[in-house]
Amino acid sequence: MKEFFKYVLATVVGIIVAGVVILFLGVLTIFGLASSSDKDVTIDDNSVLKLELNGTITERAPESSPLDFLSSLNPMGSVESMGLDDILSAIKKAKENDDIKGIYLLAGTLDAQPASVEAIRNALVNFKESGKFIIAYGDNYEQLQYYLASTADKVLMNPQGSLDWHGLAGMNMFYKDLMDKLGIEVQIFKVGTFKSAVEPFMLTSMSDANREQVAAYLGSIWQKFSDDVAASRNISKEALEKIADEGAMFKTGQELIAAGLVDSLIYKNDVRAYLNRYMGLDEDKKVSSYTAADMRGVKRNTPKDKSGNIVAVYYAVGDIDGGASILPTGDEGINSEKVIKDLRKLKDDDDVKAVVFRVNSPGGSAYGSEQIWYAISQLKEKKPVIVSMGDFAASGGYYISCNADTIVAEPTTLTGSIGIFGIVPNFESVAKKVGVTIDTEKTNDLADMGNTYRPMTEYEKTLMQKMVEKGYDLFTTRCADGRGMTQEQIDAIGQGRVWTGAMALERGLVDVLGGLDDAIDIAVKKAGVEGYTLKSYPEQEGGIFSMFSDMKDNTIRQQVLKGDAAKIFNDVYTISQIDKMDRVQARMPYNIIIK
Repeated sequence: MKEFFKYVLATVVGIIVAGVVILFLGVLTIFGLASSSDKDVTIDDNSVLKLELNGTITERAPESSPLDFLSSLNPMGSVESMGLDDILSAIKKAKENDDIKGIYLLAGTLDAQPASVEAIRNALVNFKESGKFIIAYGDNYEQLQYYLASTADKVLMNPQGSLDWHGLAGMNMFYKDLMDKLGIEVQIFKVGTFKSAVEPFMLTSMSDANREQVAAYLGSIWQKFSDDVAASRNISKEALEKIADEGAMFKTGQELIAAGLVDSLIYKNDVRAYLNRYMGLDEDKKVSSYTAADMRGVKRNTPKDKSGNIVAVYYAVGDIDGGASILPTGDEGINSEKVIKDLRKLKDDDDVKAVVFRVNSPGGSAYGSEQIWYAISQLKEKKPVIVSMGDFAASGGYYISCNADTIVAEPTTLTGSIGIFGIVPNFESVAKKVGVTIDTEKTNDLADMGNTYRPMTEYEKTLMQKMVEKGYDLFTTRCADGRGMTQEQIDAIGQGRVWTGAMALERGLVDVLGGLDDAIDIAVKKAGVEGYTLKSYPEQEGGIFSMFSDMKDNTIRQQVLKGDAAKIFNDVYTISQIDKMDRVQARMPYNIIIK
């Protein structure tokens, strides 16, 4: 009888637990469906777009998930994530909508790369062509935020606030000494004088070649930033350089006004009244404001296309086939097998007239890059393929871009890095330290090649180096064929060197400087279509389905870490995964931080 009651009790408890789980999932599903439902938004007269750029900028706005509320429980604070696509779309809609009179740009803490910020700035400049205003306010302007705010008709700052304008620095973290202390020998094989992704494993500071390239691309980005701010604020570049060297953040509000960086000092509480006066309204009138998220539900003032033609924008974001990512995204990265399948579907879909391949990747697996290159080649045989480069399209990211019909990059995109390297770790010393010994019996000399618990033989090293050199030969061949250049010309600008988009244009690695919209315009012209519908691929999961994706380590990390902390975590993650990575890599440095 005791056994009977024990089993009955266990069954009842099981049913209760199962019921609670099902109820929990049901509630999450309802919330997920509610949050993912599209709602039409009607704009009130005399409204403003409130553009609060605070948090991490990703390529695409993540779909809502039932677990989004968990970020508010994070003891380190909520990690905001904004899609570049959402921001640019909101600005475009605000320009077209007669009821929106201007943009209120509110400065916060921004974690973004230069090319994404440049794309937003270009959209703001384009917005002003409508004759509408931009008013910027900041308690404390970070450098990237000020770069955006400088487009405003009026730059407002808190009387006790600050403004940062100090120049750019590129930081690399080196862990050779750490590897030595751990007893991990990193056996390195590479082609390319400037291929610096392996330097953290073999050096304790930048090589002369790496320092040269970092100085060059930082100078190119800074020149673009300085030129834009100087033009918007009507300040000489010499004056801007002087302010940067003196330390703008240590200057008082009045000094910043005198320098021409700020127009007025005002408390945030008074900004609403200021906006009303600027719009010619009573100070006590409530002005409606709409966020970028709100603008998702605002329909554009364009007739619905009935042609059936599709221009596809395919997003390839993150590392290629695994590894730690330097991109501040929650994306799982670029899975070459999935990308190939998706591109094949686009190739076979007769309604798709052109494809814009949006690349934001520092590279990764050389093998995976080659497979995607081939898929792009097949796609290009049937329809135009235009590459639009985001923050990064370097090494493997350039590999998968090089054979497009046209390559479009932002001036501050980091691209090139045409080079190959291989890494094989040796954990023999670590094993001995913890009392583990390895013994092997084999039938052939190379039977245990790749064993990470012994050093490689000289013959194995020779074979590995030859494989890396073969990979570089193939990489430069693909680039030469795609760009209509000789292999020697590619090698001269390759060797693993990183270029900005502006520098790459001068060297023939890209065709046009511009953003995603420019790439779409080129695709439409090459396709020769009048009417078309723009569709984004791959489709994003939302609601209850995205909950399971959110449970993955990569997304959880994004909820907990942001900014430099996330990038440093990636360094640690890289070390932990080094024995699992593809032996031959085409990628730019793992841990570059531009500040």
